[in-house]
Amino acid sequence: MTASATPAVHPVELDGVSVAIGGRPILRDVDLTVRTGDTVTLLGPNGSGKSTLVRAVTGLLPVVRGTVRLFGTPLPEFTERHRLGFVPQRSTATGGVPATVREVVASGRVGRRRLLAPTSAADRRAVESALEVVGLADRASYGVSQLSGGQQQRVLIARALAGEPDLLVLDEPTAGVDLPNQQALADALARLKADGATILLVAHEIGPMMPLIDRTVVMRDGRVAYDGPPLTQEVASHTHHDHDHVELGAHDHAPHVASPFDWDGDRR
Repeated sequence: MTASATPAVHPVELDGVSVAIGGRPILRDVDLTVRTGDTVTLLGPNGSGKSTLVRAVTGLLPVVRGTVRLFGTPLPEFTERHRLGFVPQRSTATGGVPATVREVVASGRVGRRRLLAPTSAADRRAVESALEVVGLADRASYGVSQLSGGQQQRVLIARALAGEPDLLVLDEPTAGVDLPNQQALADALARLKADGATILLVAHEIGPMMPLIDRTVVMRDGRVAYDGPPLTQEVASHTHHDHDHVELGAHDHAPHVASPFDWDGDRR
């Protein structure tokens, strides 16, 4: 009699996850798995639940039903926060506080150090490596306020990378970013992917990111309307026009959603 195989442990697993904000349901019974080394992009129209999903994954929003697991551990019990890197939607990298690029990126090492411990050689190496990956090593001593919006977004990515996470979650990193900086972001993520990183990416525009994508998940009305081979945003945008089904291929999953307030009964 052969021993049963040990179940795979995935960086992200959502099982029947529902999220409500102000009493309004945003996510409805979402199942999603992100496998080690995959680059998965979340697409969908505004209000479809993309950003809500990643905020639930990172613990920034509570779930009202279902389970989020990171690396096999239910999120409320997950303590290895350094394994998770999060890049929020475009914002000022310093929050208005004067700081250099290196100082902002170095703040990403906090989760790796003991409280009040001095900066180590490993910390410094990680910061310099992160700056090099995003192409900002030559601007490390610049004030962040001197950089363009696209460069500031790359600083936020470098800050997340400095923590040496096993999973990188990015919420629309290319929004409002010009094409050269989109390409720079894509180049940085390509290097991470080549090193085996797992990436969950919310996107509105795919652009130069397209060659990196292993799988696309399209959100519609808080549910998964498609989960399969990579799609462009132009193709994905058609998945929310038909309220009954989506014809995108053999691997599609497009449950009917009558309205944004349509909740199913308890899962069986």
